[in-house]
Amino acid sequence: MTIFAEIKVYNTLSRSLEEFKPLYGKRVFMFVCGPTVYDYSHLGHARTYVFYDTLARFLRRAGYSVFYLQNITDVDDKIVNRAKEEGKHPLELAREFEQHYYEDMKVLNITSVNLYARASDYLPEIFEQIEGLLRNRYAYVTETGVYFDITAFSDYGKLSGQKPEELRVHRIEPDLTKRNPGDFALWRARPRDEFGWKSPWGYGRPGWHIEDTAITLKHFGKQYDIHGGAIELSFPHHEAEIAQAESFTGVKPFVRYWVHTGLLTVEGEKMSKSLGNFVTIRDALERYDANVLRIFLLSRHYRSPIDFRWDLVDQAKNNFDRIVNSYNNLLEMDITDEASEGELKLIKKIGELKENFFNSMKDDINTAQALADLFEMMKLVNAYADGHGLITEGGKLSLASTYNDLLNILGLRIKGGTDISMLNNLITILIGIRSLLRKRREYELADEIRARLRETGVEIQDTPQGTKWRIEELSEEESRSL
Repeated sequence: MTIFAEIKVYNTLSRSLEEFKPLYGKRVFMFVCGPTVYDYSHLGHARTYVFYDTLARFLRRAGYSVFYLQNITDVDDKIVNRAKEEGKHPLELAREFEQHYYEDMKVLNITSVNLYARASDYLPEIFEQIEGLLRNRYAYVTETGVYFDITAFSDYGKLSGQKPEELRVHRIEPDLTKRNPGDFALWRARPRDEFGWKSPWGYGRPGWHIEDTAITLKHFGKQYDIHGGAIELSFPHHEAEIAQAESFTGVKPFVRYWVHTGLLTVEGEKMSKSLGNFVTIRDALERYDANVLRIFLLSRHYRSPIDFRWDLVDQAKNNFDRIVNSYNNLLEMDITDEASEGELKLIKKIGELKENFFNSMKDDINTAQALADLFEMMKLVNAYADGHGLITEGGKLSLASTYNDLLNILGLRIKGGTDISMLNNLITILIGIRSLLRKRREYELADEIRARLRETGVEIQDTPQGTKWRIEELSEEESRSL
């Protein structure tokens, strides 16, 4: 199964479920708003980035070539203020927390991003876009900076459904130099003793919104397929991106599919640093395995809010334990030369559930239902194993391949940080080589392979029915060493 027809995603712009059709055949360009690197990332961020990692994995499994681009906001007032508190240069602080972000993403098995782009590396593109917007009279200059005139762009508000005259303004004090209260900054004038750069409009720093369009226009051009991010970014951030890009290029739509994740809440309120109700990814990982966090975060549809509770994470832990136990039950089944009627029925039913899994993912990336399909599959395997059913070597490999395929799409790994699919393939190859060595009576080298596998938690048993293997539970120290 390679290419799927009719993958559907909910497009925030059209407010409807649409069939996914990339601009260029099977080539997909996807951009997701990355972190502002002034502190450790929390589980609200993890909810977003785990989902888009899963989306990219699924699209690649479906046969698409995905270029996944994510920005790193390393120019922001929050960074400047935090750096002052700690007596550091803003970019030094940003690099420090950027590295922490990468570490968190690695532990969460978020591996699908092709390029992380720092905003500070795109000043020439920012200048070019501001100049173009001024030239086309979509922007204007005041003593406090350069601003986008939202009344000059007739489509402003089309993503969020708000009208320019009714837009809320996120400012404590109005800037009387602006034409309209809702006009947003493209460039902010700053005092010389603050962090900033020289520009054609004086010393200062770029606005937040222009950083992202500078990055995407540079790498994707005037139009691309998917823009992702949390739903709270739809206004004003994503609304401003549309206005800037479409005013600058004249091409509409700037993005074909706007895909937004729901909030991670705590007692009904958004998890955020400003509210002080957040749990960092690092703190959560001290209590739970990364697989557990992924299952928790994927257990609800991506557009639905998730209310964070530790007991729900406990449920996710139980579910991951079920996955590992079921996989081991499969590996421990005794081998037979001839498939029984029970095995044939099992493989047929697993095939149907695998198709259900893919259909769930095709239907607006419904990971909650896909997990339910996976758990139903595990029940059948467990029941077959408990009935002491024998299985052919081909049947075992077929079922193991199905497990590996689906778990890889969800980004789940066995303990130790190795993808189950990768580990399964490697073990199968090594056992094949070991069998060949035994046939050649090269027992010393064959025993060395067995000993090395045992060191990594893989136990081999030679039986009259063939070689069986299983993954033993590793100690925490052994897991870290892999």
